[in-house]
Amino acid sequence: MIIDTTEVQTINSFSTSEFFKEVYGLIWIVPILTLILGITMGVLVIVWLEREISAAIQQRIGPEYAGPLGILQAIADGTKLLFKEDLLPSRGDIHLFSVGPSIAVISILLSYLVIPFGYRLVLADLSIGVFLWIAISSIAPIGLLMSGYGSNNKYSFLGGLRAAAQSISYEIPLTLCVLSISLLSNSSSTVDIVEAQSKYGFWGWNLWRQPIGFIVFLISSLAECERLPFDLPEAEEELVAGYQTEYSGIKYGLFYLASYLNLLVSSLFVTVLYLGGWNLPIPYISISELFGIKGIAGIFGMTMGILITLTKAYLFLFISITTRWTLPRMRMDQLLNLGWKFLLPISLGNLLLTTSSQLVSL
Repeated sequence: MIIDTTEVQTINSFSTSEFFKEVYGLIWIVPILTLILGITMGVLVIVWLEREISAAIQQRIGPEYAGPLGILQAIADGTKLLFKEDLLPSRGDIHLFSVGPSIAVISILLSYLVIPFGYRLVLADLSIGVFLWIAISSIAPIGLLMSGYGSNNKYSFLGGLRAAAQSISYEIPLTLCVLSISLLSNSSSTVDIVEAQSKYGFWGWNLWRQPIGFIVFLISSLAECERLPFDLPEAEEELVAGYQTEYSGIKYGLFYLASYLNLLVSSLFVTVLYLGGWNLPIPYISISELFGIKGIAGIFGMTMGILITLTKAYLFLFISITTRWTLPRMRMDQLLNLGWKFLLPISLGNLLLTTSSQLVSL
């Protein structure tokens, strides 16, 4: 029996390539799992911070019994919701009722794919990164509407409709602000937008180049997250609990998880679009040069980039949490008037000014 050598080499190369494909597939899972774990820890920190900050603002004692300083209170609440009974409406649409919370959470989780936490530390550096975030986040209101409709409850359905109306009203000014940043940076990639702000340090941030857009983006992001004073879809006095009235157990907890995930992703995008991302406020100085570290500059710079990004994001979170416990709730007509009659014309004018300045500079 004669064995052809070329056939053996072909078989070996094929098996080797298949092996490397499997290894690459396993390695690709590690960053995704790491990102999901980091996001989960970030949400737990946000819940603890909100309780502590709200307690300080209202001059009362916050969580202090579950773990040191009450840091395990959010885990205790999540465990309680996980083991509570999952009730289903007898005359509702069970499929829509069950799928709605999952759509709300998954659509927001996908937004983290295009967020750069540091230099070359992003899962997907796409040329349409910021607009992919807007497109994906537009799916979340569909999940809320499905939840309200599937509950077979007029109050829940009304809350879902109001959530969809609120989201549509404030997504348009938000998109116009993002478009202005893209024109200013000559790119829609989140990494390119951060790099465009790194030339002049603190004064190169888009916060100073787009102050009107920053304010509009700030208000629109709070409305997108349904935070006070924009939490009308789940206003207790008017709608019992909005689209989540009939929910219990872990499905009820998924709505709060989606809310905090959306708040965190909005804070990260404020950091990326307006606050320079992972860059220091000092121009022309890298993190490794500042601390005089050469051997492990890559790992150290990556760690410091993550810390700087999260510090800026949690600064915005502090502002949103303080706003929740400071301002009263708006009426529905006031909310829609603010979005359509004020924020939309202002964001459109800001886009026209940005376009004109870019054309003049050519």
